[in-house]
Amino acid sequence: MSQRSAVAVLGLGAMGHAFAANLLKNGFTTRGWNRTKSRGEDLQSLGLHLTETPAEAVKEADVIISMLADAEITEEVLQQALPHLKQGAILVQMGTIGVEATEKLIALVGEKRPDVVMLDAPVSGTKTPAENAQIVVLASGDREKAQAVEPVFDAISKGVKWLGKAGAASRMKLVVNAWLISMVQGLAESTQMAEEFGFTPDEFWDVLDGGPLAVPYAKAKLGMIKEGSYEPQMHLTWALKDARLALAAAKESRLPGLDTIAGLWQEAVEAGYGEKDLSVIYRFLQENR
Repeated sequence: MSQRSAVAVLGLGAMGHAFAANLLKNGFTTRGWNRTKSRGEDLQSLGLHLTETPAEAVKEADVIISMLADAEITEEVLQQALPHLKQGAILVQMGTIGVEATEKLIALVGEKRPDVVMLDAPVSGTKTPAENAQIVVLASGDREKAQAVEPVFDAISKGVKWLGKAGAASRMKLVVNAWLISMVQGLAESTQMAEEFGFTPDEFWDVLDGGPLAVPYAKAKLGMIKEGSYEPQMHLTWALKDARLALAAAKESRLPGLDTIAGLWQEAVEAGYGEKDLSVIYRFLQENR
């Protein structure tokens, strides 16, 4: 492309903020909107145009990224924004909102703005990888009509997995997060057992290191457990939301493990752990033996 697309980012939480920052670093004209406006003020010195409304953010954008907290907020904000999108704009829904809400949104865009190219594109990765443009985008939709989005994805990620028709990516995201949630629960339980048997988290990792079970994500979570510091990369609350979305979407799969984890994590959220990183489930287990 000879000229970079103008981009709007709706939602400047941890992930949206990282996307906007990386777009600005890569020379994209970027507008941003967030319910709490102060969330994007630190990016104004880098060139972010911070707007008062979603409509103002999207009106001149070629590509619109939606990265909002949940399905209800996403629909509410995009209902406001849709009438103001440029003809032929590309709308990229990147939040994890579940299968049903994604299908509803695809239908809404098709009905109200058939000229708009709608991509379903949640991401695999959390706060720090997003800040370093090391997430993976799971994209679905008409790739041929959405070629202008490719440089945007290049700026915010290390790669894109195209998965077919719009809606497919949200399904795969639930698969990925079900695995991640199960891994973190298993890691917390295994670490607890290791300590009961007299082993430290470092010794646990040392045995894993260099072998097929040495997942870098697990190493990072073990580091949090060791330090007792749970600065959120992915809030336990949002991980629980994703577990519930997966359970609701999988109509024919039998998921007793994920169902049990969701119940336990609900207890942890109700006990006040929800705003911590999901690895805090280790602390909850320790404190509720």
